[in-house]
Amino acid sequence: MDGTDIGLWGVPLAIIAGAIRVSTPFIFVSLGEMITERSGRINLGLEGTLVFGAMAAYATAVLTGSPWLGVLAAMVAGSVFGLIHGFICKFPKVNDIAIGIAMMQFGMGLAFFLGKPFIQPAAPKLPSIPFGAWSSVAQVQAALNINVLFLIGIALAFVLTWALRNTRLGLILRVVGDSSDAARAMGLNPDTIRLLATAIGGALAAVGGAYLSLFYPGSWNEGISSGQGLMAVALVIFARWNPIGCLLASLLFGGAGALGPALQSVGVTSGYYLFYAAPYVLTLVIMIATSSPTRSLAGAPGALSLTK
Repeated sequence: MDGTDIGLWGVPLAIIAGAIRVSTPFIFVSLGEMITERSGRINLGLEGTLVFGAMAAYATAVLTGSPWLGVLAAMVAGSVFGLIHGFICKFPKVNDIAIGIAMMQFGMGLAFFLGKPFIQPAAPKLPSIPFGAWSSVAQVQAALNINVLFLIGIALAFVLTWALRNTRLGLILRVVGDSSDAARAMGLNPDTIRLLATAIGGALAAVGGAYLSLFYPGSWNEGISSGQGLMAVALVIFARWNPIGCLLASLLFGGAGALGPALQSVGVTSGYYLFYAAPYVLTLVIMIATSSPTRSLAGAPGALSLTK
């Protein structure tokens, strides 16, 4: 059964399916960057962390036969990258953005070097839940075949929202992110908190990479990422550093990314490829719309500075 069997209904159905599949890496990377930025630090190196996480997950799954061990390996690798980034950034006069770009290049280069032996071998995929089993329509079944990591990402967004508002750890993160002086007055070490937040952010970003290599598209190659790590920074700003906002923004970006394939599925063969640029255009529009020389961004952590 092909995409034209259900007519134009194939377009929204394909966009829904794409929003679910494409948004999952965005969810984890944006939530990880949200935690990092709420501590007062920006990490532009998550693109490299995501790619290295994809490689680490795939290689581990090939060697052990377990995709979940692959996810765990990706988290460990991502946290190490975060610790390195956080450790370097704690020194005076060090620029977060410059270190992030360096870590991005380092992570991607190391992933390509270590991952060459794993381009051909097949790794076991992460499981999914067939929520569309009730339907006899193949497109509905495919759209509702939802990976477990997507559901975990949704739950994590709600847990983080609650934790930021109602737990001591959430309070500590918010205080450190708003004012280093206030944090020190409370007996906290801002550098240590930011180091841990950057490590957690790296671990979550690497989970997004594991999803790419172990489920969708479900392979390891040097072009596996399409800039999700960099676009996550725009997502966090658009979401106003709110976990639920990150979830919704990720779904929006996922739907935009699915627009081109959705049109192709119903027979649009002329110019549909232009819609593949939709996520990048959306990123640009968001950055322009949220930028203003006369006002600060609502919800922005007080200690977060792009010019540090």
